[in-house]
Amino acid sequence: MASKVLRSSVPELADRLEAAGATVFERGWLSSNNVLFLPASGAGATLVDSGYWTHQSQTLELTRRALGEVRLEALLNTHLHSDHCGGNEALVQAFGCRISVPSGEYKKVHDWDESALTYRPTGQHCPRFSCDGVLAPGDVILLAGRSWNVIASPGHDPESVMLYEPDLRLLISADALWEDGFGVVFPELEGQDAFSDVRSTLDLIASLPVEWVIPGHGRPFTGVAAAIDRARARLVRFEADPRRHAAHAAKVLIKFHLLEVQTQSLADLHAWLDATQYLAAVHRTHFASASVESWRAELLESLHKSRAIEVSHGVVRNL
Repeated sequence: MASKVLRSSVPELADRLEAAGATVFERGWLSSNNVLFLPASGAGATLVDSGYWTHQSQTLELTRRALGEVRLEALLNTHLHSDHCGGNEALVQAFGCRISVPSGEYKKVHDWDESALTYRPTGQHCPRFSCDGVLAPGDVILLAGRSWNVIASPGHDPESVMLYEPDLRLLISADALWEDGFGVVFPELEGQDAFSDVRSTLDLIASLPVEWVIPGHGRPFTGVAAAIDRARARLVRFEADPRRHAAHAAKVLIKFHLLEVQTQSLADLHAWLDATQYLAAVHRTHFASASVESWRAELLESLHKSRAIEVSHGVVRNL
């Protein structure tokens, strides 16, 4: 549950964040990073993304501390995976802020379709919230007095958006680009061809004059061209062997679940595996030649060997 409020010791980044009126809450892997924009005077603040629901008390504490006497007026979501919007309702209850989501997600939120929002297929939870507005690709929004472009970034999630400030050459990339890769390409688990979307999004980022990236997970980084090269190389490996990506996605889902629960009996873990639709789809599409039991055992053994989890005496622990 480690997190930190980033006031960088790197002068160039510190200056860039100060000019943007931005404070980064660097969270970890269960909760996404959050970015708080504080206006110089007058208007209320805006928070981008809200973390996972089990961290909502920490999200509230970080936000209150950074706000001071400023009110939180708006909450923007880059996409609606549970680790990016799990704190939405808690923030609304605490601050009365308005929520805007990517335009393609508005109806799903209005209907609260947990399958379309991916909470049921991932075996994850997100408290229900309502939204007041949308972020549409091509929009220009004002954050702490600066104009930010809303840019479509399909791949990891088909409706995901990034936020880009051209004067500061600063990009909030969500999970479209990390310092060392990108997020699981979830549409691929549903049988869609989404690797091409990842490539197009990486090409788009490469076409922008970006000098610093605030990713959805991990520290803000420069050296953007090198990061894009690493992401493209990873994509090439996944395109050449989709089973590799599928196995990676399955292990990510299991690790994320254990980050949430920390410790669980093997029996209860198997019950969760039984109920998680994406895992069933991965097995059916890519690993049907092996029994479900042997495939799961192989996944757990791989996570154990990489010291991501510990399995002992019928209990599974996150490491």
